[in-house]
Amino acid sequence: MNRVLITGANGLVGSAAACRFTEAGYEVTALCRVGSDLSLLKDIIPKIKIIEGDILDIHSLENSLENQDFVVHTAALVSFEPKDRNQMFKVNVEGTANLVNICLEKNIKKLCHVSSIAALGRPTSASENVHGGIIDENQKWEDSPLNSNYAKSKYEGELEVWRGEAEGLNVVVLNPSIILGEGNWHKSSTQLFKYVYDQHKYYTNGNFNYVDINDLVTAIFILTTSKIKGERFILNGGTTTYKLFFEKIAVVFGKKAPFKTLSLFAIEILWRLEALRAFFTKNAPLITKETAHNSSTKFTYKNQKIKKAINFQFTDLDETINRVGNFLLK
Repeated sequence: MNRVLITGANGLVGSAAACRFTEAGYEVTALCRVGSDLSLLKDIIPKIKIIEGDILDIHSLENSLENQDFVVHTAALVSFEPKDRNQMFKVNVEGTANLVNICLEKNIKKLCHVSSIAALGRPTSASENVHGGIIDENQKWEDSPLNSNYAKSKYEGELEVWRGEAEGLNVVVLNPSIILGEGNWHKSSTQLFKYVYDQHKYYTNGNFNYVDINDLVTAIFILTTSKIKGERFILNGGTTTYKLFFEKIAVVFGKKAPFKTLSLFAIEILWRLEALRAFFTKNAPLITKETAHNSSTKFTYKNQKIKKAINFQFTDLDETINRVGNFLLK
């Protein structure tokens, strides 16, 4: 029986990947931090092995990687708050480097690294273009005011993966856009559904790039177990506007969709007010400088490479929103 270790297995992507590999008959080991919420794994806990550990802890990594065939790396820290910058780089870069080193040491057959479209970077020239730009897998990273600290940490984490490849490790890298799936709607991108459910008024004029969690997990499984190596693939089901995206969710919930556009000037004021509120209340800001700027950009990510490589088809956005929305209503 083939064995696979999944880091960050209690998260939205990790848990879905654990389910997929379990269904396919793999022996799954789930690496989760001590005290993690395991609710997304509840249906398969009897069928998998859970190891409490951390990608920053070499000893727990060595234990979890013993006798494994494949590794799917989904563990990461996602934050756009300045206070989290140092820890985010530690987890996303140092943690990935630790994993790569031990994969090399243990002769792992293949590492599937789940990165982000953010790691591709956004060209400086696009900041002067209201239409943003079109980005594919050949995009070269360049320093730009449009790149968040999260983006930089994921880019540097990827460098560790490619370094591992240069040292003999078989790797494949996936760059998903915003992931839509059945998660906790107080966390990650599922909060966007909660935003509409709570009938907030405002939306921004930026583009929204999305991928269904089921599509991402299918790609993870196929690429991890295939002969494909040394390649990166953008996983983007499509591009729409925040206005249209919110309207589609509102229909499922029977709610009023956001109907007021936030101007760039208003956005600049809003993130500053939120920074002040967060400082005095010690609560997380609803919007930061980075998320404010990201919500107004108009980038489109191409998905032709994955389609051609494995004859891949993406789920229609309406189907995804109906499924996830009805799950959240329950």
